[in-house]
Amino acid sequence: MPERTLTLTNKRGLHARAATKLVKCGQQFSANIHIYKQQQMADAANIMSLLMLAAPCGTELRVHAEGDDAEQALEAIEALFDARFDEDH
Repeated sequence: MPERTLTLTNKRGLHARAATKLVKCGQQFSANIHIYKQQQMADAANIMSLLMLAAPCGTELRVHAEGDDAEQALEAIEALFDARFDEDH
């Protein structure tokens, strides 16, 4: 199962707007995507699950994807993280 370790660098971390963008990004793919903060797991298709991670700026998250387009999903999610969720310009 492909995996990436990504760090939240946007000022507000994984708040509601950023989590919504992450859900929408993942919905473009058929892969099952899960986000891990230490031992806590969130389904990337579930905004409440993502918000429960309570991940502020600087948090390191592991992103797992499983499915035919898993690698493409991870690339899109990494680009979203790299763009700081289009928030800090």
